[in-house]
Amino acid sequence: MDAISVIRTKRDRGTLSTEQIDWIIDAYTQGHVADEQMSALAMAILLNGMDRAEIARWTAAMIASGERMDFSSLPRPTADKHSTGGVGDKITLPLAPLVAACGAAVPQLSGRGLGHTGGTLDKLESIPGWRALLSNAEMLDVLRDVGAVICAAGDGLAPADKKLYALRDVTGTVEAVPLIASSIMSKKIAEGTGSLVLDVKVGSGAFMKNLDDATELARTMVGLGTDHGVKTVALLTDMSTPLGLTAGNALEVRESVEVLAGGGPRDVVDLTLALAREMLDAAGLPDADPARALADGSAMDCWRRMITAQGGDPDAALPTARERHVVPAPASGVLSRLDAYAVGVAAWRLGAGRARKEDPVQAGAGVELHAKPGDTVREGQPLLTLHTDTPAAFDYALAVLDGAVEIGGAFTPAPIVLGRVD
Repeated sequence: MDAISVIRTKRDRGTLSTEQIDWIIDAYTQGHVADEQMSALAMAILLNGMDRAEIARWTAAMIASGERMDFSSLPRPTADKHSTGGVGDKITLPLAPLVAACGAAVPQLSGRGLGHTGGTLDKLESIPGWRALLSNAEMLDVLRDVGAVICAAGDGLAPADKKLYALRDVTGTVEAVPLIASSIMSKKIAEGTGSLVLDVKVGSGAFMKNLDDATELARTMVGLGTDHGVKTVALLTDMSTPLGLTAGNALEVRESVEVLAGGGPRDVVDLTLALAREMLDAAGLPDADPARALADGSAMDCWRRMITAQGGDPDAALPTARERHVVPAPASGVLSRLDAYAVGVAAWRLGAGRARKEDPVQAGAGVELHAKPGDTVREGQPLLTLHTDTPAAFDYALAVLDGAVEIGGAFTPAPIVLGRVD
């Protein structure tokens, strides 16, 4: 078996055999297949797809590349959530402690930024002292003591995915449905959670631009989870406009804390509660009331304990960018469109994301929104504020924002939840 023959099979629209999939995943994990060869295969998969059997085998091979965790010793039922990625999608931050405050254990293995979408770990690392890397024993300790943990997948958990995840980010192959589905589900199944709720984003700021593609991805992932004994459901949610009023690492942490304090933007609160209800129902806790846990402060208490348990200081000041640039509204009227993808790329160009897998991110960089579609604005009032430590990046961010805003056009509000797959 060799990498070139596997690449050629998929390049020529063939179906990868079980033996080819098992070999390529194992050889790549062991370092016998080079990054450039796996990049070529990932591009071939993006262009030519995989059938359901190929995706299932690819996922199983990634799970088999490492260890599997076991949470059966915990006194609570386990529930996890995964988002396919969006702009301003900070939902994991308030959601994990909220669901834990309602009685479930939330072993939230999260990732770093991919393309124009932010990464949960990058966001939380803006909190002074907070650690993403925990041993399995430390993770279990936090789950027992707090009920929720947000951390990186350890090196032993689906190591094939860890390598491929970083590679996809810098080779233009993030959007491949088979690679999205297998990446997410290999980690979640190996993680050992008893139930899983998927947040599949739809719209300009998502990897799935239309509802049909998002539904296909949701069905693929729900099927993979169910086949491996994990109770899995998916919500299809709107990502045509950024979630909340911030896109960027420390900016989104600050907004998440506002939600836990009982405030925050309405769309962030609504989606957090919708996903919390799904997670609690899947975990066998349908009578729990997440809205009450937000209102009475128990979710905030859990957040503070979770951050502290991972070495962070929940009272520390968050980093801020050294430079700011205000983008004014070009006209007066109703803001009818604010393109999520453009805002995500702008935040990335300002330093909130990475161009290469080894690049650092700026904790304070990003985009702050002063209005959302449906709001009335006046010409010249602040519409966006750009944050960065590198002022030369402002021109690059402004270039992608050109044409991202419409004022005075027709505006039809869309629900945040567009559908459900189980």
